[in-house]
Amino acid sequence: MSGLFQTIKNFFVYREPLDTEGGFELLEGDYEGVEREKKEMPTPKANTDRSKNSEKNTGTPLKAEEWNEFRKKEDKNQLPAQNELVFSDLKANFEHIKQEFNMPKNEDIVIREFTVGMDKKAFIVFIDGMADKIVINDFILRQLMNPEHFKGYKNGCPIDYAMNHVLSINNVEKVKEYNKIISKILNGVTALFIDGCEEALLIESRGYEKRNIDKPSTESVVMGSQEGFTENLRTNITLIRRIIKNKDLITEILPVGKTSNSNCAIMYLDGIANPKLIKEVKKRIKNINIDFVTGDGMIEQFIEDKPSQIIPQVLNTERPDRAASFIMEGQVIIIGEGVPFVNVVPVTFFAMFHASEDSFLRWPFGTAIRLIRILGLFFATLLPALYVSLILYHQEMIPTDLLVAFATARENVPFPTIIEVLILEISFELIREAGIRVPGIIGPTLGIIGALILGQAAVAANLVSPVLIIVVAVTGLGNFAIPSYSLATGIRIIRFGLILAGAFLGFYGVAAVLFIVCCFACNMKSFGVPFLSPISPVTKKNPDIVVRAPNFKQKMRPDYLNTPNQKRMGDG
Repeated sequence: MSGLFQTIKNFFVYREPLDTEGGFELLEGDYEGVEREKKEMPTPKANTDRSKNSEKNTGTPLKAEEWNEFRKKEDKNQLPAQNELVFSDLKANFEHIKQEFNMPKNEDIVIREFTVGMDKKAFIVFIDGMADKIVINDFILRQLMNPEHFKGYKNGCPIDYAMNHVLSINNVEKVKEYNKIISKILNGVTALFIDGCEEALLIESRGYEKRNIDKPSTESVVMGSQEGFTENLRTNITLIRRIIKNKDLITEILPVGKTSNSNCAIMYLDGIANPKLIKEVKKRIKNINIDFVTGDGMIEQFIEDKPSQIIPQVLNTERPDRAASFIMEGQVIIIGEGVPFVNVVPVTFFAMFHASEDSFLRWPFGTAIRLIRILGLFFATLLPALYVSLILYHQEMIPTDLLVAFATARENVPFPTIIEVLILEISFELIREAGIRVPGIIGPTLGIIGALILGQAAVAANLVSPVLIIVVAVTGLGNFAIPSYSLATGIRIIRFGLILAGAFLGFYGVAAVLFIVCCFACNMKSFGVPFLSPISPVTKKNPDIVVRAPNFKQKMRPDYLNTPNQKRMGDG
Protein backbone atom coordinates (compact mmCIF):
# COMPACT_ATOMS: atom_id res chain seq x y z
CA MET A 1 0.00 0.00 0.00
CA SER A 2 2.87 2.36 0.80
CA GLY A 3 4.26 1.76 -2.69
CA LEU A 4 0.92 2.79 -4.21
CA PHE A 5 0.83 6.03 -2.19
CA GLN A 6 4.44 6.75 -3.18
CA THR A 7 3.56 6.28 -6.87
CA ILE A 8 0.59 8.64 -6.56
CA LYS A 9 2.78 11.15 -4.73
CA ASN A 10 5.37 11.07 -7.53
CA PHE A 11 2.69 12.11 -10.03
CA PHE A 12 1.85 15.27 -8.06
CA VAL A 13 5.22 16.30 -6.61
CA TYR A 14 7.69 18.16 -8.81
CA ARG A 15 11.11 16.53 -9.01
CA GLU A 16 14.24 18.52 -9.75
CA PRO A 17 15.94 17.49 -13.01
CA LEU A 18 18.47 14.73 -12.39
CA ASP A 19 22.08 15.16 -13.42
CA THR A 20 22.23 13.15 -16.61
CA GLU A 21 25.99 13.16 -16.91
CA GLY A 22 26.16 9.58 -15.69
CA GLY A 23 23.22 8.39 -17.76
CA PHE A 24 19.49 8.72 -18.24
CA GLU A 25 16.92 7.48 -15.79
CA LEU A 26 15.37 4.21 -16.88
CA LEU A 27 11.78 3.25 -16.35
CA GLU A 28 11.19 0.98 -13.42
CA GLY A 29 10.41 -2.08 -15.51
CA ASP A 30 13.65 -1.78 -17.47
CA TYR A 31 15.91 -2.57 -14.54
CA GLU A 32 13.64 -4.98 -12.72
CA GLY A 33 15.63 -7.83 -11.26
CA VAL A 34 19.01 -6.11 -11.58
CA GLU A 35 21.03 -6.40 -8.38
CA ARG A 36 22.81 -3.08 -7.86
CA GLU A 37 24.59 -4.11 -4.65
CA LYS A 38 26.23 -7.15 -6.21
CA LYS A 39 26.84 -5.30 -9.51
CA GLU A 40 25.92 -8.48 -11.38
CA MET A 41 23.85 -8.25 -14.53
CA PRO A 42 21.27 -11.01 -15.16
CA THR A 43 21.76 -13.50 -17.94
CA PRO A 44 19.02 -14.06 -20.53
CA LYS A 45 18.09 -17.26 -18.70
CA ALA A 46 17.44 -15.26 -15.56
CA ASN A 47 15.32 -12.84 -17.57
CA THR A 48 12.98 -15.67 -18.64
CA ASP A 49 12.30 -16.43 -14.99
CA ARG A 50 11.52 -12.81 -14.22
CA SER A 51 7.78 -13.43 -14.07
CA LYS A 52 8.27 -16.05 -11.35
CA ASN A 53 9.92 -13.57 -9.05
CA SER A 54 7.30 -11.83 -6.97
CA GLU A 55 9.72 -9.36 -5.47
CA LYS A 56 10.27 -6.20 -7.45
CA ASN A 57 13.44 -4.20 -7.22
CA THR A 58 12.63 -0.58 -6.44
CA GLY A 59 16.17 0.64 -6.01
CA THR A 60 17.72 3.75 -7.46
CA PRO A 61 17.66 4.13 -11.25
CA LEU A 62 20.37 2.50 -13.30
CA LYS A 63 23.03 4.57 -14.97
CA ALA A 64 23.43 4.20 -18.69
CA GLU A 65 26.86 2.59 -18.32
CA GLU A 66 25.37 -0.25 -16.25
CA TRP A 67 22.48 -0.61 -18.68
CA ASN A 68 24.89 -0.76 -21.63
CA GLU A 69 26.96 -3.39 -19.84
CA PHE A 70 23.85 -5.44 -19.21
CA ARG A 71 22.69 -5.17 -22.84
CA LYS A 72 26.11 -6.05 -24.22
CA LYS A 73 26.28 -9.14 -22.02
CA GLU A 74 22.74 -10.12 -22.98
CA ASP A 75 23.45 -9.70 -26.69
CA LYS A 76 26.68 -11.63 -26.33
CA ASN A 77 24.85 -14.56 -24.78
CA GLN A 78 22.01 -14.49 -27.28
CA LEU A 79 23.70 -13.50 -30.53
CA PRO A 80 27.42 -14.20 -30.70
CA ALA A 81 29.23 -11.47 -32.57
CA GLN A 82 30.58 -12.48 -35.94
CA ASN A 83 32.81 -10.01 -37.71
CA GLU A 84 34.48 -11.91 -40.52
CA LEU A 85 37.28 -10.35 -42.54
CA VAL A 86 37.79 -10.17 -46.28
CA PHE A 87 39.62 -13.19 -47.73
CA SER A 88 42.61 -12.87 -50.02
CA ASP A 89 41.08 -15.50 -52.31
CA LEU A 90 38.58 -13.92 -54.71
CA LYS A 91 36.52 -17.10 -55.06
CA ALA A 92 36.07 -17.30 -51.29
CA ASN A 93 34.85 -13.69 -51.22
CA PHE A 94 32.50 -14.41 -54.11
CA GLU A 95 30.92 -17.38 -52.34
CA HIS A 96 30.70 -15.49 -49.07
CA ILE A 97 28.84 -12.59 -50.71
CA LYS A 98 26.44 -15.00 -52.41
CA GLN A 99 25.77 -16.70 -49.10
CA GLU A 100 25.25 -13.44 -47.19
CA PHE A 101 22.74 -12.11 -49.71
CA ASN A 102 20.92 -15.44 -50.25
CA MET A 103 21.76 -15.71 -53.92
CA PRO A 104 20.42 -16.82 -56.35
CA LYS A 105 17.10 -16.60 -54.48
CA ASN A 106 17.68 -12.89 -53.97
CA GLU A 107 17.45 -11.49 -57.50
CA ASP A 108 18.14 -7.78 -57.02
CA ILE A 109 21.78 -8.28 -55.98
CA VAL A 110 24.12 -7.66 -58.91
CA ILE A 111 27.63 -9.19 -59.04
CA ARG A 112 29.75 -8.17 -62.03
CA GLU A 113 32.97 -10.09 -62.62
CA PHE A 114 35.75 -8.54 -64.71
CA THR A 115 39.53 -8.17 -65.01
CA VAL A 116 41.37 -5.24 -63.45
CA GLY A 117 44.08 -3.93 -65.77
CA MET A 118 45.67 -6.90 -67.54
CA ASP A 119 45.48 -9.95 -65.33
CA LYS A 120 43.84 -9.34 -61.94
CA LYS A 121 40.43 -10.92 -61.48
CA ALA A 122 37.87 -8.82 -59.61
CA PHE A 123 34.14 -8.30 -59.09
CA ILE A 124 31.84 -5.57 -57.87
CA VAL A 125 28.60 -6.07 -55.98
CA PHE A 126 25.69 -3.63 -55.62
CA ILE A 127 21.90 -3.63 -55.27
CA ASP A 128 19.89 -2.95 -58.39
CA GLY A 129 17.86 0.22 -57.89
CA MET A 130 19.92 1.46 -54.94
CA ALA A 131 23.05 2.34 -56.94
CA ASP A 132 23.49 4.71 -59.88
CA LYS A 133 24.33 2.59 -62.93
CA ILE A 134 25.82 5.58 -64.77
CA VAL A 135 28.37 6.00 -62.00
CA ILE A 136 29.11 2.27 -62.02
CA ASN A 137 29.50 2.03 -65.80
CA ASP A 138 31.39 5.27 -66.50
CA PHE A 139 33.41 5.88 -63.35
CA ILE A 140 34.04 2.41 -61.91
CA LEU A 141 34.01 -0.33 -64.55
CA ARG A 142 35.40 1.77 -67.40
CA GLN A 143 38.23 3.07 -65.23
CA LEU A 144 39.18 -0.30 -63.75
CA MET A 145 38.99 -2.30 -66.99
CA ASN A 146 41.22 0.09 -68.95
CA PRO A 147 44.80 -1.34 -69.05
CA GLU A 148 46.20 2.14 -69.72
CA HIS A 149 45.22 3.22 -66.22
CA PHE A 150 47.41 0.52 -64.63
CA LYS A 151 50.68 1.22 -66.42
CA GLY A 152 52.25 2.49 -63.22
CA TYR A 153 51.15 -0.55 -61.22
CA LYS A 154 53.90 -3.10 -60.50
CA ASN A 155 53.19 -6.00 -58.14
CA GLY A 156 51.10 -6.89 -55.11
CA CYS A 157 47.57 -5.89 -54.28
CA PRO A 158 46.32 -3.12 -56.59
CA ILE A 159 43.72 -1.81 -54.11
CA ASP A 160 45.75 1.26 -53.10
CA TYR A 161 46.77 2.00 -56.68
CA ALA A 162 43.17 1.78 -57.89
CA MET A 163 41.95 4.04 -55.10
CA ASN A 164 44.67 6.70 -55.54
CA HIS A 165 45.29 6.67 -59.32
CA VAL A 166 42.38 5.05 -61.15
CA LEU A 167 38.99 5.73 -59.58
CA SER A 168 37.67 9.26 -60.07
CA ILE A 169 35.05 9.00 -57.32
CA ASN A 170 34.75 11.52 -54.51
CA ASN A 171 34.31 8.97 -51.73
CA VAL A 172 36.27 5.69 -51.67
CA GLU A 173 37.08 3.74 -48.52
CA LYS A 174 39.15 0.63 -47.74
CA VAL A 175 37.45 -1.87 -45.44
CA LYS A 176 38.35 -5.29 -44.04
CA GLU A 177 35.23 -6.16 -42.03
CA TYR A 178 32.34 -7.86 -43.78
CA ASN A 179 29.79 -6.37 -41.39
CA LYS A 180 30.55 -2.87 -42.60
CA ILE A 181 30.76 -3.94 -46.24
CA ILE A 182 27.31 -5.54 -46.18
CA SER A 183 25.80 -2.60 -44.33
CA LYS A 184 27.17 -0.16 -46.92
CA ILE A 185 25.98 -2.29 -49.84
CA LEU A 186 22.49 -2.27 -48.36
CA ASN A 187 22.65 1.53 -48.35
CA GLY A 188 23.49 1.80 -52.05
CA VAL A 189 27.31 1.70 -52.00
CA THR A 190 29.25 -0.47 -54.47
CA ALA A 191 31.88 -2.88 -53.10
CA LEU A 192 34.97 -3.87 -55.11
CA PHE A 193 36.86 -7.11 -54.44
CA ILE A 194 40.19 -7.89 -56.16
CA ASP A 195 41.96 -11.24 -56.17
CA GLY A 196 44.90 -11.37 -53.76
CA CYS A 197 43.68 -8.41 -51.66
CA GLU A 198 42.55 -8.78 -48.07
CA GLU A 199 40.65 -5.49 -48.27
CA ALA A 200 37.69 -4.28 -50.29
CA LEU A 201 36.87 -0.84 -51.63
CA LEU A 202 33.56 0.81 -50.80
CA ILE A 203 32.78 3.19 -53.65
CA GLU A 204 30.10 5.87 -53.32
CA SER A 205 27.44 5.17 -55.94
CA ARG A 206 24.08 5.84 -54.27
CA GLY A 207 21.50 6.90 -56.81
CA TYR A 208 18.05 5.62 -55.88
CA GLU A 209 14.87 7.47 -56.73
CA LYS A 210 13.58 10.01 -54.25
CA ARG A 211 10.76 12.50 -53.96
CA ASN A 212 11.37 16.10 -54.96
CA ILE A 213 11.34 18.85 -52.36
CA ASP A 214 7.75 20.01 -51.91
CA LYS A 215 5.69 22.28 -49.68
CA PRO A 216 5.11 21.09 -46.09
CA SER A 217 1.72 19.43 -45.84
CA THR A 218 1.13 19.85 -42.09
CA GLU A 219 2.84 23.20 -41.38
CA SER A 220 1.66 25.57 -44.07
CA VAL A 221 2.50 29.26 -43.71
CA VAL A 222 1.66 32.43 -45.62
CA MET A 223 5.03 34.09 -45.06
CA GLY A 224 8.25 32.13 -44.92
CA SER A 225 9.95 29.23 -46.61
CA GLN A 226 7.85 26.88 -48.72
CA GLU A 227 10.31 23.96 -48.57
CA GLY A 228 9.67 20.82 -46.57
CA PHE A 229 11.69 17.77 -45.64
CA THR A 230 11.64 14.66 -47.81
CA GLU A 231 12.08 10.96 -47.05
CA ASN A 232 15.79 11.07 -47.93
CA LEU A 233 18.24 11.48 -45.06
CA ARG A 234 20.98 13.22 -47.06
CA THR A 235 18.53 15.62 -48.67
CA ASN A 236 17.17 16.65 -45.27
CA ILE A 237 20.68 17.26 -43.92
CA THR A 238 21.45 19.40 -46.96
CA LEU A 239 18.28 21.47 -46.49
CA ILE A 240 19.41 22.41 -43.00
CA ARG A 241 23.00 23.12 -44.06
CA ARG A 242 21.70 25.48 -46.74
CA ILE A 243 20.17 27.56 -43.95
CA ILE A 244 22.93 27.29 -41.32
CA LYS A 245 26.22 27.89 -43.11
CA ASN A 246 28.39 27.43 -40.04
CA LYS A 247 31.51 25.33 -39.65
CA ASP A 248 30.41 24.38 -36.13
CA LEU A 249 27.22 22.69 -37.37
CA ILE A 250 27.87 19.04 -36.57
CA THR A 251 26.18 16.07 -38.25
CA GLU A 252 26.65 12.64 -36.68
CA ILE A 253 25.31 9.51 -38.39
CA LEU A 254 24.22 6.79 -35.95
CA PRO A 255 23.04 3.26 -36.77
CA VAL A 256 19.60 2.33 -35.48
CA GLY A 257 17.88 -1.04 -35.77
CA LYS A 258 19.64 -4.40 -35.47
CA THR A 259 18.63 -5.98 -38.78
CA SER A 260 17.36 -3.11 -40.95
CA ASN A 261 20.80 -1.42 -41.26
CA SER A 262 19.04 1.95 -40.98
CA ASN A 263 20.73 5.18 -40.01
CA CYS A 264 19.65 8.33 -38.30
CA ALA A 265 21.45 11.65 -37.99
CA ILE A 266 21.70 14.09 -35.13
CA MET A 267 22.54 17.72 -35.84
CA TYR A 268 23.61 20.38 -33.37
CA LEU A 269 25.77 23.48 -33.16
CA ASP A 270 29.06 22.80 -31.41
CA GLY A 271 29.73 25.39 -28.71
CA ILE A 272 26.04 26.21 -28.30
CA ALA A 273 24.33 22.88 -27.60
CA ASN A 274 24.89 21.51 -24.10
CA PRO A 275 27.49 18.68 -24.27
CA LYS A 276 25.51 16.69 -21.68
CA LEU A 277 22.42 16.92 -23.88
CA ILE A 278 24.37 15.70 -26.92
CA LYS A 279 25.78 12.79 -24.94
CA GLU A 280 22.33 11.89 -23.64
CA VAL A 281 20.74 11.92 -27.10
CA LYS A 282 23.41 9.64 -28.55
CA LYS A 283 23.18 7.33 -25.56
CA ARG A 284 19.43 6.87 -25.88
CA ILE A 285 19.61 6.28 -29.62
CA LYS A 286 22.36 3.68 -29.22
CA ASN A 287 20.25 1.87 -26.63
CA ILE A 288 17.40 1.28 -29.10
CA ASN A 289 17.46 -2.50 -29.28
CA ILE A 290 14.95 -3.50 -31.95
CA ASP A 291 15.12 -5.12 -35.36
CA PHE A 292 13.47 -2.39 -37.42
CA VAL A 293 12.91 1.34 -36.94
CA THR A 294 10.41 3.08 -39.21
CA GLY A 295 11.51 6.68 -39.01
CA ASP A 296 11.52 9.41 -36.41
CA GLY A 297 8.12 8.53 -34.93
CA MET A 298 9.40 5.18 -33.71
CA ILE A 299 12.67 6.71 -32.52
CA GLU A 300 10.65 9.24 -30.53
CA GLN A 301 8.85 6.52 -28.60
CA PHE A 302 12.14 4.88 -27.63
CA ILE A 303 13.98 8.00 -26.47
CA GLU A 304 11.34 10.12 -24.73
CA ASP A 305 11.34 10.26 -20.94
CA LYS A 306 7.81 8.93 -20.39
CA PRO A 307 6.46 7.07 -23.43
CA SER A 308 3.12 6.35 -21.75
CA GLN A 309 2.18 10.01 -21.38
CA ILE A 310 -0.53 11.46 -23.59
CA ILE A 311 1.32 14.76 -23.97
CA PRO A 312 4.35 14.44 -26.30
CA GLN A 313 7.84 15.23 -25.01
CA VAL A 314 9.46 15.47 -28.45
CA LEU A 315 8.55 18.02 -31.11
CA ASN A 316 8.09 16.96 -34.74
CA THR A 317 8.51 19.34 -37.65
CA GLU A 318 8.73 19.01 -41.42
CA ARG A 319 10.10 22.51 -41.98
CA PRO A 320 13.88 22.97 -42.41
CA ASP A 321 13.73 26.62 -41.34
CA ARG A 322 12.03 25.71 -38.08
CA ALA A 323 14.51 22.90 -37.42
CA ALA A 324 17.37 25.33 -38.09
CA SER A 325 15.95 27.84 -35.61
CA PHE A 326 15.86 25.15 -32.91
CA ILE A 327 19.49 24.26 -33.65
CA MET A 328 20.49 27.91 -33.24
CA GLU A 329 18.72 27.95 -29.87
CA GLY A 330 20.91 25.09 -28.63
CA GLN A 331 18.62 22.12 -29.19
CA VAL A 332 19.40 18.86 -30.99
CA ILE A 333 17.45 17.53 -33.95
CA ILE A 334 17.17 13.86 -34.89
CA ILE A 335 16.62 12.95 -38.54
CA GLY A 336 15.38 9.48 -39.43
CA GLU A 337 15.19 7.71 -42.76
CA GLY A 338 11.98 7.27 -44.70
CA VAL A 339 9.85 10.07 -43.20
CA PRO A 340 9.66 13.81 -43.99
CA PHE A 341 9.81 14.82 -40.33
CA VAL A 342 12.57 15.44 -37.80
CA ASN A 343 12.51 15.29 -34.01
CA VAL A 344 13.59 18.20 -31.80
CA VAL A 345 14.82 17.71 -28.22
CA PRO A 346 14.44 18.99 -25.61
CA VAL A 347 11.10 20.71 -26.05
CA THR A 348 8.75 22.67 -23.81
CA PHE A 349 4.99 23.12 -23.84
CA PHE A 350 5.19 26.70 -25.12
CA ALA A 351 7.53 25.79 -28.00
CA MET A 352 4.72 23.63 -29.39
CA PHE A 353 2.63 26.79 -29.89
CA HIS A 354 5.31 28.58 -31.88
CA ALA A 355 5.26 28.50 -35.67
CA SER A 356 8.01 29.37 -38.10
CA GLU A 357 5.83 32.18 -39.44
CA ASP A 358 6.06 34.04 -36.13
CA SER A 359 9.59 35.28 -36.81
CA PHE A 360 8.57 36.64 -40.24
CA LEU A 361 5.80 38.81 -38.76
CA ARG A 362 6.17 42.05 -36.82
CA TRP A 363 6.08 41.36 -33.10
CA PRO A 364 2.52 42.69 -32.42
CA PHE A 365 1.10 40.43 -35.12
CA GLY A 366 3.11 37.43 -33.94
CA THR A 367 1.93 37.96 -30.35
CA ALA A 368 -1.71 38.30 -31.42
CA ILE A 369 -1.57 35.07 -33.41
CA ARG A 370 -0.03 33.21 -30.46
CA LEU A 371 -2.80 34.45 -28.20
CA ILE A 372 -5.34 33.16 -30.72
CA ARG A 373 -3.62 29.75 -30.58
CA ILE A 374 -3.83 29.77 -26.77
CA LEU A 375 -7.53 30.63 -27.07
CA GLY A 376 -7.88 27.75 -29.53
CA LEU A 377 -6.26 25.44 -26.95
CA PHE A 378 -8.83 26.58 -24.37
CA PHE A 379 -11.73 25.88 -26.73
CA ALA A 380 -10.31 22.54 -27.89
CA THR A 381 -9.79 21.34 -24.33
CA LEU A 382 -12.63 22.74 -22.24
CA LEU A 383 -15.54 23.98 -24.35
CA PRO A 384 -17.55 20.69 -24.65
CA ALA A 385 -16.90 19.84 -20.99
CA LEU A 386 -18.06 23.29 -19.86
CA TYR A 387 -21.19 22.97 -22.01
CA VAL A 388 -22.06 19.61 -20.45
CA SER A 389 -21.42 20.94 -16.93
CA LEU A 390 -23.55 24.03 -17.48
CA ILE A 391 -26.49 22.12 -18.94
CA LEU A 392 -26.49 19.33 -16.33
CA TYR A 393 -25.39 20.97 -13.07
CA HIS A 394 -24.96 24.73 -13.24
CA GLN A 395 -27.98 26.14 -15.05
CA GLU A 396 -28.10 29.04 -12.57
CA MET A 397 -24.91 30.43 -14.14
CA ILE A 398 -26.57 30.81 -17.55
CA PRO A 399 -28.45 34.06 -18.27
CA THR A 400 -32.21 33.53 -18.40
CA ASP A 401 -32.65 34.38 -22.07
CA LEU A 402 -29.78 32.11 -23.08
CA LEU A 403 -31.10 29.32 -20.87
CA VAL A 404 -34.50 29.55 -22.55
CA ALA A 405 -32.80 29.38 -25.96
CA PHE A 406 -30.87 26.28 -24.88
CA ALA A 407 -34.02 24.61 -23.54
CA THR A 408 -35.95 25.39 -26.72
CA ALA A 409 -33.17 23.98 -28.90
CA ARG A 410 -33.09 20.74 -26.87
CA GLU A 411 -36.85 20.38 -26.53
CA ASN A 412 -37.22 17.55 -29.07
CA VAL A 413 -33.82 15.88 -28.53
CA PRO A 414 -34.42 12.39 -27.03
CA PHE A 415 -30.88 11.81 -25.72
CA PRO A 416 -29.26 13.02 -22.51
CA THR A 417 -26.74 15.81 -22.95
CA ILE A 418 -23.71 13.56 -22.42
CA ILE A 419 -24.89 11.07 -25.08
CA GLU A 420 -25.64 13.94 -27.44
CA VAL A 421 -22.15 15.39 -26.99
CA LEU A 422 -20.41 12.03 -27.38
CA ILE A 423 -22.36 11.22 -30.57
CA LEU A 424 -21.37 14.49 -32.17
CA GLU A 425 -17.74 14.39 -30.96
CA ILE A 426 -17.22 10.83 -32.17
CA SER A 427 -18.88 11.66 -35.50
CA PHE A 428 -16.54 14.64 -35.89
CA GLU A 429 -13.51 12.43 -35.16
CA LEU A 430 -14.72 9.87 -37.72
CA ILE A 431 -15.09 12.59 -40.36
CA ARG A 432 -11.62 13.90 -39.55
CA GLU A 433 -10.03 10.45 -39.77
CA ALA A 434 -11.89 9.57 -42.96
CA GLY A 435 -10.79 12.84 -44.54
CA ILE A 436 -7.16 11.93 -43.85
CA ARG A 437 -7.40 8.36 -45.14
CA VAL A 438 -9.38 9.04 -48.31
CA PRO A 439 -6.85 9.44 -51.15
CA GLY A 440 -6.30 12.53 -53.28
CA ILE A 441 -8.31 15.72 -53.24
CA ILE A 442 -11.44 13.88 -52.08
CA GLY A 443 -10.29 14.02 -48.46
CA PRO A 444 -10.81 17.75 -47.69
CA THR A 445 -14.02 17.74 -49.72
CA LEU A 446 -15.31 14.75 -47.77
CA GLY A 447 -14.53 16.48 -44.48
CA ILE A 448 -16.38 19.69 -45.35
CA ILE A 449 -19.38 18.08 -47.05
CA GLY A 450 -19.60 15.29 -44.47
CA ALA A 451 -19.67 17.74 -41.58
CA LEU A 452 -22.30 19.94 -43.24
CA ILE A 453 -24.56 17.07 -44.30
CA LEU A 454 -24.29 15.13 -41.05
CA GLY A 455 -24.74 18.24 -38.93
CA GLN A 456 -27.79 19.41 -40.87
CA ALA A 457 -29.31 15.92 -40.90
CA ALA A 458 -28.70 15.42 -37.18
CA VAL A 459 -30.41 18.71 -36.32
CA ALA A 460 -33.33 17.99 -38.69
CA ALA A 461 -33.80 14.54 -37.14
CA ASN A 462 -33.73 16.04 -33.61
CA LEU A 463 -30.74 13.90 -32.67
CA VAL A 464 -28.66 16.88 -31.50
CA SER A 465 -29.34 20.52 -30.77
CA PRO A 466 -28.12 23.36 -33.02
CA VAL A 467 -26.22 24.87 -30.09
CA LEU A 468 -24.14 21.73 -29.72
CA ILE A 469 -23.28 21.84 -33.43
CA ILE A 470 -21.76 25.28 -32.83
CA VAL A 471 -19.90 24.07 -29.73
CA VAL A 472 -18.35 21.09 -31.50
CA ALA A 473 -17.47 23.18 -34.58
CA VAL A 474 -15.66 25.80 -32.47
CA THR A 475 -13.92 22.99 -30.59
CA GLY A 476 -12.69 21.48 -33.85
CA LEU A 477 -11.44 24.85 -35.10
CA GLY A 478 -9.58 25.39 -31.85
CA ASN A 479 -7.91 22.00 -32.22
CA PHE A 480 -6.82 22.81 -35.77
CA ALA A 481 -5.22 26.05 -34.51
CA ILE A 482 -2.65 24.11 -32.45
CA PRO A 483 0.56 23.98 -34.55
CA SER A 484 1.81 20.67 -33.14
CA TYR A 485 -0.12 17.68 -34.52
CA SER A 486 1.07 15.41 -31.68
CA LEU A 487 -0.07 17.88 -29.02
CA ALA A 488 -3.39 18.41 -30.81
CA THR A 489 -3.96 14.64 -30.81
CA GLY A 490 -3.23 14.47 -27.08
CA ILE A 491 -5.65 17.34 -26.44
CA ARG A 492 -8.38 15.43 -28.30
CA ILE A 493 -7.96 12.48 -25.92
CA ILE A 494 -7.90 14.70 -22.82
CA ARG A 495 -11.08 16.41 -24.04
CA PHE A 496 -13.07 13.16 -23.78
CA GLY A 497 -11.89 12.68 -20.21
CA LEU A 498 -13.00 16.20 -19.33
CA ILE A 499 -16.41 15.63 -20.95
CA LEU A 500 -17.00 12.51 -18.85
CA ALA A 501 -15.82 14.30 -15.69
CA GLY A 502 -18.19 17.18 -16.40
CA ALA A 503 -21.07 14.75 -16.93
CA PHE A 504 -20.54 13.11 -13.52
CA LEU A 505 -19.40 15.99 -11.29
CA GLY A 506 -19.92 19.22 -13.21
CA PHE A 507 -17.34 21.97 -12.83
CA TYR A 508 -15.79 20.12 -9.88
CA GLY A 509 -15.03 17.10 -12.04
CA VAL A 510 -13.64 19.26 -14.83
CA ALA A 511 -11.44 21.11 -12.34
CA ALA A 512 -10.22 17.84 -10.79
CA VAL A 513 -9.25 16.28 -14.14
CA LEU A 514 -7.65 19.53 -15.28
CA PHE A 515 -5.67 19.66 -12.04
CA ILE A 516 -4.43 16.09 -12.57
CA VAL A 517 -3.39 16.90 -16.15
CA CYS A 518 -1.51 19.98 -14.94
CA CYS A 519 0.25 17.91 -12.27
CA PHE A 520 1.32 15.40 -14.90
CA ALA A 521 2.59 18.23 -17.10
CA CYS A 522 4.51 19.81 -14.21
CA ASN A 523 6.14 16.46 -13.46
CA MET A 524 7.14 15.83 -17.07
CA LYS A 525 10.60 16.47 -18.45
CA SER A 526 12.07 16.39 -21.91
CA PHE A 527 15.69 15.25 -21.69
CA GLY A 528 15.96 16.72 -18.21
CA VAL A 529 14.26 20.03 -19.08
CA PRO A 530 10.95 20.62 -17.21
CA PHE A 531 8.11 20.55 -19.72
CA LEU A 532 6.53 23.81 -18.50
CA SER A 533 9.77 25.81 -18.45
CA PRO A 534 10.26 28.70 -17.95
CA ILE A 535 6.91 29.10 -16.14
CA SER A 536 7.23 26.05 -13.88
CA PRO A 537 9.83 26.20 -12.46
CA VAL A 538 10.18 29.95 -12.88
CA THR A 539 13.49 30.92 -14.47
CA LYS A 540 14.82 34.10 -16.02
CA LYS A 541 12.53 36.28 -18.07
CA ASN A 542 12.23 35.03 -21.63
CA PRO A 543 11.03 37.44 -24.35
CA ASP A 544 9.73 34.68 -26.63
CA ILE A 545 7.25 32.51 -24.73
CA VAL A 546 3.67 33.70 -25.25
CA VAL A 547 4.20 37.40 -25.83
CA ARG A 548 6.82 37.75 -28.53
CA ALA A 549 9.18 40.67 -28.00
CA PRO A 550 10.83 42.46 -30.94
CA ASN A 551 13.79 40.65 -32.48
CA PHE A 552 16.28 43.25 -31.24
CA LYS A 553 15.29 42.49 -27.63
CA GLN A 554 15.81 38.74 -27.90
CA LYS A 555 19.49 38.89 -26.98
CA MET A 556 19.76 35.72 -24.90
CA ARG A 557 18.99 32.09 -25.56
CA PRO A 558 16.53 30.27 -23.27
CA ASP A 559 18.27 29.67 -19.94
CA TYR A 560 16.55 26.32 -19.33
CA LEU A 561 18.65 24.78 -22.15
CA ASN A 562 21.89 25.52 -20.22
CA THR A 563 23.80 26.37 -23.37
CA PRO A 564 27.53 27.21 -23.03
CA ASN A 565 26.96 30.35 -25.11
CA GLN A 566 23.89 32.17 -23.81
CA LYS A 567 24.23 35.22 -26.04
CA ARG A 568 22.75 35.25 -29.51
CA MET A 569 23.08 38.98 -30.13
CA GLY A 570 25.93 41.40 -29.60
CA ASP A 571 25.81 44.41 -27.32
CA GLY A 572 25.79 46.88 -30.20
